[in-house]
Amino acid sequence: MNFESLGVLGLFISAFISSTIAPGGSEAVLAYLVTQNTSPIITLISIATLGNTLGALTTWWLGAWTAKKYPPSQINKPEYQKSFSIIHRWGCWALLFSWLPIIGDGLCFAAGWLKLSPLFSLFAILIGKALRYMAVAYAFV
Repeated sequence: MNFESLGVLGLFISAFISSTIAPGGSEAVLAYLVTQNTSPIITLISIATLGNTLGALTTWWLGAWTAKKYPPSQINKPEYQKSFSIIHRWGCWALLFSWLPIIGDGLCFAAGWLKLSPLFSLFAILIGKALRYMAVAYAFV
Protein backbone atom coordinates (compact mmCIF):
# COMPACT_ATOMS: atom_id res chain seq x y z
CA MET A 1 0.00 0.00 0.00
CA ASN A 2 1.31 3.46 -0.89
CA PHE A 3 0.71 5.36 2.37
CA GLU A 4 2.15 8.60 0.98
CA SER A 5 -0.67 8.91 -1.56
CA LEU A 6 -3.25 8.78 1.23
CA GLY A 7 -2.01 12.00 2.86
CA VAL A 8 -2.70 12.43 6.56
CA LEU A 9 -4.84 9.28 6.69
CA GLY A 10 -1.90 7.33 5.31
CA LEU A 11 0.35 8.97 7.88
CA PHE A 12 -2.01 7.92 10.69
CA ILE A 13 -2.20 4.32 9.40
CA SER A 14 1.55 4.12 8.91
CA ALA A 15 2.22 5.55 12.38
CA PHE A 16 -0.24 3.14 14.01
CA ILE A 17 1.24 0.11 12.24
CA SER A 18 4.79 1.27 13.01
CA SER A 19 4.03 1.30 16.71
CA THR A 20 2.61 -2.18 16.95
CA ILE A 21 4.54 -5.40 16.45
CA ALA A 22 4.61 -4.87 12.65
CA PRO A 23 7.45 -2.78 11.19
CA GLY A 24 6.65 0.45 9.42
CA GLY A 25 8.13 3.64 8.10
CA SER A 26 6.05 6.46 9.50
CA GLU A 27 9.07 8.75 9.70
CA ALA A 28 9.54 8.47 5.93
CA VAL A 29 5.84 9.19 5.34
CA LEU A 30 6.02 12.20 7.66
CA ALA A 31 9.18 13.49 5.97
CA TYR A 32 7.57 13.12 2.55
CA LEU A 33 4.42 14.97 3.60
CA VAL A 34 6.45 17.75 5.23
CA THR A 35 8.40 18.27 2.00
CA GLN A 36 5.15 18.35 -0.02
CA ASN A 37 3.89 21.23 2.14
CA THR A 38 0.22 20.26 1.71
CA SER A 39 -0.69 20.32 5.42
CA PRO A 40 0.54 22.38 8.37
CA ILE A 41 3.50 20.77 10.12
CA ILE A 42 1.72 20.82 13.49
CA THR A 43 -1.15 18.83 11.94
CA LEU A 44 1.24 16.24 10.52
CA ILE A 45 3.12 15.92 13.82
CA SER A 46 -0.18 15.59 15.71
CA ILE A 47 -1.58 12.92 13.38
CA ALA A 48 1.65 10.89 13.44
CA THR A 49 1.88 11.19 17.23
CA LEU A 50 -1.75 10.16 17.70
CA GLY A 51 -1.45 7.12 15.44
CA ASN A 52 1.85 6.02 16.94
CA THR A 53 0.61 6.52 20.50
CA LEU A 54 -2.57 4.53 19.86
CA GLY A 55 -0.44 1.74 18.36
CA ALA A 56 1.80 1.73 21.44
CA LEU A 57 -1.25 1.60 23.72
CA THR A 58 -2.48 -1.38 21.71
CA THR A 59 0.83 -3.09 22.44
CA TRP A 60 0.51 -2.07 26.11
CA TRP A 61 -2.98 -3.60 26.20
CA LEU A 62 -1.70 -6.82 24.57
CA GLY A 63 0.88 -7.04 27.36
CA ALA A 64 -1.79 -6.57 30.02
CA TRP A 65 -4.00 -9.18 28.34
CA THR A 66 -1.11 -11.66 28.09
CA ALA A 67 -0.33 -11.22 31.81
CA LYS A 68 -3.71 -12.76 32.64
CA LYS A 69 -2.59 -16.09 31.22
CA TYR A 70 1.18 -15.82 31.67
CA PRO A 71 2.17 -13.87 34.80
CA PRO A 72 5.58 -12.17 34.51
CA SER A 73 6.95 -14.37 37.30
CA GLN A 74 6.57 -17.42 35.01
CA ILE A 75 8.62 -15.99 32.16
CA ASN A 76 12.34 -16.74 32.21
CA LYS A 77 13.31 -15.96 28.60
CA PRO A 78 16.30 -13.59 28.43
CA GLU A 79 14.79 -11.52 25.59
CA TYR A 80 11.89 -10.57 27.88
CA GLN A 81 14.02 -9.96 30.94
CA LYS A 82 15.79 -6.93 29.39
CA SER A 83 12.51 -5.05 28.87
CA PHE A 84 11.24 -6.12 32.29
CA SER A 85 14.39 -4.92 34.04
CA ILE A 86 14.22 -1.53 32.29
CA ILE A 87 10.55 -1.12 33.22
CA HIS A 88 11.20 -2.24 36.81
CA ARG A 89 14.03 0.26 37.16
CA TRP A 90 12.53 3.30 35.42
CA GLY A 91 8.79 2.63 35.53
CA CYS A 92 6.65 4.65 33.14
CA TRP A 93 9.53 7.01 32.38
CA ALA A 94 11.16 4.24 30.35
CA LEU A 95 8.25 4.65 27.93
CA LEU A 96 9.70 8.00 26.84
CA PHE A 97 11.85 5.73 24.66
CA SER A 98 8.93 3.74 23.26
CA TRP A 99 9.71 5.28 19.86
CA LEU A 100 12.93 3.27 19.54
CA PRO A 101 12.76 0.50 16.93
CA ILE A 102 12.23 -3.01 18.36
CA ILE A 103 13.06 -1.94 21.93
CA GLY A 104 10.08 0.42 22.12
CA ASP A 105 7.57 -2.31 21.36
CA GLY A 106 9.10 -4.47 24.07
CA LEU A 107 8.93 -1.64 26.58
CA CYS A 108 5.24 -1.01 25.86
CA PHE A 109 4.45 -4.72 26.04
CA ALA A 110 6.38 -5.12 29.30
CA ALA A 111 4.68 -2.05 30.80
CA GLY A 112 1.28 -3.56 30.08
CA TRP A 113 2.37 -6.98 31.26
CA LEU A 114 3.61 -5.48 34.53
CA LYS A 115 0.40 -3.45 34.79
CA LEU A 116 1.96 -0.01 34.97
CA SER A 117 -0.53 2.84 35.20
CA PRO A 118 -2.28 3.24 31.84
CA LEU A 119 -2.57 7.00 32.35
CA PHE A 120 1.10 7.56 33.20
CA SER A 121 2.10 5.14 30.43
CA LEU A 122 0.01 7.15 27.97
CA PHE A 123 1.64 10.38 29.12
CA ALA A 124 5.21 9.07 28.75
CA ILE A 125 4.50 7.41 25.39
CA LEU A 126 2.84 10.56 24.04
CA ILE A 127 5.72 12.82 25.10
CA GLY A 128 8.42 10.56 23.65
CA LYS A 129 6.67 10.02 20.36
CA ALA A 130 5.76 13.70 19.94
CA LEU A 131 9.37 14.76 20.49
CA ARG A 132 10.60 12.21 17.96
CA TYR A 133 8.09 13.32 15.29
CA MET A 134 8.92 16.99 15.94
CA ALA A 135 12.58 16.26 15.34
CA VAL A 136 11.83 14.36 12.13
CA ALA A 137 9.43 17.01 10.80
CA TYR A 138 11.70 19.96 11.49
CA ALA A 139 14.65 18.14 9.93
CA PHE A 140 12.76 18.25 6.63
CA VAL A 141 11.40 21.81 6.73
